[in-house]
Amino acid sequence: MSEKIVPEYIFETSWEVCNMVGGIYTVLSTRASILQKKHSDKLIFIGPDVWDGKPNQYFTELPNAFADWKKHTQDTYHLPVRVGRWNVPGNPMAVLVDFRFLFLKKNEIYGHVWELFGVNSIAAYGDYDESSMFGYAAGMIIESFCHFFKLSCRQKTVAHFNEWQTSFGIYYLKEHMPEVATLFTTHATSIGRSIAGNNKPLYNYLKEYNGDQMSYELNMVSKHSTEKTAAHTADCFTTVSDITATECAQLLEKTPDIVTPNGFEDDFVPKGRIFTKKRKEAHDLLRKVAETLFGYKLDDNALFIGTAGRYEYKNKGLDVFIESLKRLSEMNPQRQVVAFFVIPSYIDRKRIDLAYSLEHPGVPLSSGNVYTTHDLHDFEHDSIMSAIRWFHLNNKKEERVKVVFIPSYLDGQDGIFNKKYYDLLIGLDLTVFASYYEPWGYTPLESIAFSVPTITTDLSGFGQWVSHTPQDIDKSVGVIHRSDYNGSEVAYKIAEMIYKFASYDEQSVKNLRKQAAAIAEKALWKHFIRYYEQAYDIALRKNGKKV
Repeated sequence: MSEKIVPEYIFETSWEVCNMVGGIYTVLSTRASILQKKHSDKLIFIGPDVWDGKPNQYFTELPNAFADWKKHTQDTYHLPVRVGRWNVPGNPMAVLVDFRFLFLKKNEIYGHVWELFGVNSIAAYGDYDESSMFGYAAGMIIESFCHFFKLSCRQKTVAHFNEWQTSFGIYYLKEHMPEVATLFTTHATSIGRSIAGNNKPLYNYLKEYNGDQMSYELNMVSKHSTEKTAAHTADCFTTVSDITATECAQLLEKTPDIVTPNGFEDDFVPKGRIFTKKRKEAHDLLRKVAETLFGYKLDDNALFIGTAGRYEYKNKGLDVFIESLKRLSEMNPQRQVVAFFVIPSYIDRKRIDLAYSLEHPGVPLSSGNVYTTHDLHDFEHDSIMSAIRWFHLNNKKEERVKVVFIPSYLDGQDGIFNKKYYDLLIGLDLTVFASYYEPWGYTPLESIAFSVPTITTDLSGFGQWVSHTPQDIDKSVGVIHRSDYNGSEVAYKIAEMIYKFASYDEQSVKNLRKQAAAIAEKALWKHFIRYYEQAYDIALRKNGKKV
């Protein structure tokens, strides 16, 4: 096999650079460290400057960095940029661009891209305009940098664009600077996610779906058009798992050139005595909040389980997990089980009565809400709360299975826990992620990184990576087969696994926790970065570069 071509410059663009929104932030921010070690400051991330003068905790500006280039970019392209460091391990270079000027030329850009590449932006709505103009601006930034610093055609430069939100950058470079090799990664197809989210069977009928046709049916024409075109236009097209690669081949009519699975860095996981201390603190806090909500003490050996992620009720398997808790309660487990749902929702504020009772132990809550830690704007119609009531999970003292809904984003300032997500995750005994649509699945991977065994399904990329066949919780990662129509069967198997886990003695649990951490170690970026190196090589070779 010939030697891989190594890029001299890497530009990587995402809406989530210095802007935490979802899982892509985790992908890029954890991968940044190993790339920065290899490429130093020739690795440059490009993100949207959406802060409008407000402080950005994820970004440290360096006012004097590239001062002449910034002025050139402002004068020539009318794009204000800020240069600094992304506040993640490795502290890579980051450029934030204010792309609002391009809204004045939006229709002109859409028409031009339609003529050159056939991207249909006529049906655009919602976040399409903002995303497309940012992507286009990112392409302009890369061109500006290459011209200003005289990066020649011979130099090996790659531009990596993540998700459809950045796709217009590919079109800009293909027209104005085709010597830059382009990569496009879809972390989940817009049509696949929409099919699943609209309660249509995705997997049994995948081979019968036509992505273009479904885009009209689901009012996704423009997003699908730009995503599909980017997949076909970029020098290298990647996705994050085998399950999503199959989806891409059918819905985008393009098989990815390579699968680049999501890794992580374990530098955020405490070690030794600090781990033990943080786990106890988290466990004690979870107990304190639950007991305050319920109004009674829990058993000393109560089992704390949890789930987390975006509020995608079906896609994230929240419906199935809640049903599994009902099945578990019917099994009457010997240990009490408390399930924590860490799902950011539409909240008003922290529960004032709960916060007061936490500060003044013994003072009962003033409301009858024994479920949520924060006030929901629409408690009665919330999907999670409706399911909890439907299955009669009442949080009564005599019931063996109880539920706590944490609808706030855990940023350390939520008013109840005042801890970040990882600082609570470490206190759980077991997690469940009953995914229906999950291209990769960071949440179960993060769980085992903190030595917390987990249950997931084979409809997640992570679940398939761990095992292509179902396996029990005695492997520390339980993987359950899930299809379009077996939700109740999955719920029952989850309940069985929780019941089984609750019966394990202390030594068995310790062994499972060690086994979980060992699996997580195999997903470190030092093992997975080779897939990106192959992707760079593919893009550079297709672009005509040589070793």
